[in-house]
Parts: sequence; C-alpha cells; structure tokens
Amino acid sequence: MKVVIQRVSRASVTINGKETRSIQKGLMVLLGIVHDDEMEDIDWLVKKIVNLRIFDDDQGIMNCSVKDINGDVMVVSQFTLHARTKKGNRPSYVDAAAPEISIPLYEAFKASMAEVLGKPVVSGEFGASMAIDLVNDGPVTIIIDTKNKR
Repeated sequence: MKVVIQRVSRASVTINGKETRSIQKGLMVLLGIVHDDEMEDIDWLVKKIVNLRIFDDDQGIMNCSVKDINGDVMVVSQFTLHARTKKGNRPSYVDAAAPEISIPLYEAFKASMAEVLGKPVVSGEFGASMAIDLVNDGPVTIIIDTKNKR
C-alpha cells in the first residue's frame, strides 16, 4: 500500500459531480493498493498515519498527531499512485490491484482508520469520478509505502 498524506485545513470530495463530503482540519489520505497487500499492511499503515506527529503544538513545533488534535480524516482510493513511468510517456497501472482485491482492502482500511482514530472517517467512493478540493496546510505532504516499512 502506498499513501500520500496531506495535512489540510479543509478538504472536500465531490462524487460523480453531485454529492460532496468534507472535513475540516485533519488529513487527506490518498490510498493506492497493489495485488499483494494484506491486512498486516493496513494495521501497520493506519497506526502510522494516526500517530504521525505533523500538527503543531502550542510552541509551533510539529509534535501532535491527528488523534491528539481530534482532527478529521478523509480517505480516497487512488490507483494511480502505483503508476509505472520508466518507459514511454503513458503510465502503466499493472501494479494496481484489481477491484476484487482492492475494494475489500479499501473498506477494511477505512474501518480500521475509524476504529483507531475513534471517530468516523469521511471517504470518496471507490471507482467513482471524483473532484477533490483541499487546502494543504503548511504545506505538509508525506508519502508512505508499506513495502518500505523496514
């Protein structure tokens, strides 16, 4: 699994041009899943994200987690995070997991995130056409790949 995490002051996702879901201060998490990802990856990644100290404390030092500040989290599926771009100019997405693998893992990731965070998680809709609007606070953007956890 690979994620791009952005610290945001607000974020929203519009799904199929109609329904909009939003969060206030917290994290936008773009999640890419590959064919060999499993529950162990979810457990490790969710704990890492929820406890990442990237929010300012009273002294303006990044020393607080999203959980510490009672922040919101939005999760959006993003198969393009696994694009191969070495050859040619058209990215290849062969590493991205097929829907029968990625949908259950995406749903499990959201459920685990909500449980560890202790509050509901806002999300996009798997496979839908989505428009994301966000204000990256800092800017702070972090990339984590479970294949590099050691």
